[in-house]
Amino acid sequence: MKLQPLKPSDQRIHSCSEQDILALLGEVHERGRKFGLSFPDARTDTQDGQVVVRFGLAPASTLLNLLSLLLDADRERPCGS
Repeated sequence: MKLQPLKPSDQRIHSCSEQDILALLGEVHERGRKFGLSFPDARTDTQDGQVVVRFGLAPASTLLNLLSLLLDADRERPCGS
């Protein structure tokens, strides 16, 4: 079973605390290291009552690696289907 990406408006995200998001950031940092993903200045903030993640000075390689993952996902299943 393949999971669908979460949308920013998904209610499951609204129930996450700042500590939950920090734990997820730690896991992404640990798991992403082997793929060259780096979030040295990632931090949490609150915007419109939601906990958000600010990536600060993430290297361009992080952006390119994330874009590559999104493109791979689109090739597997076109968006909107």
